Amino acid sequence: MSKARRGLGGYGEDLAARRLAESGMAILERNWRCGRSGEIDIVARDGNTLVICEVKTRRGGGYQHPMAAVTPKKAQRLLSLAERWIQAHGGAPPGGVRIDLVGVLLPRRGAPAVEHARGVV
Repeated sequence: MSKARRGLGGYGEDLAARRLAESGMAILERNWRCGRSGEIDIVARDGNTLVICEVKTRRGGGYQHPMAAVTPKKAQRLLSLAERWIQAHGGAPPGGVRIDLVGVLLPRRGAPAVEHARGVV
């Protein structure tokens, strides 16, 4: 991945983490890696529910909307990563686990648009 693309993704993740925190969630971890299986962008707690959050950032233009970027294959990988995170951190919380998606769209001009979809998987 190019340095510019990593920077764009990091910026989007920063905006997403801020939005989640502003909505009352506690950010537990960012960019949790599980060997070669992948990475969870943001792990948060919403009350007593564990939230595994995928962040997709796109620049304005001809690209697909960031919310359309989670394919069934990606959703299955997120579920698998959530299970691994739970195993590594002592089990599931009483409120269960939810998979959320935050889409960040960076227009050529103006403020970024940040959309949070709860329970996408």
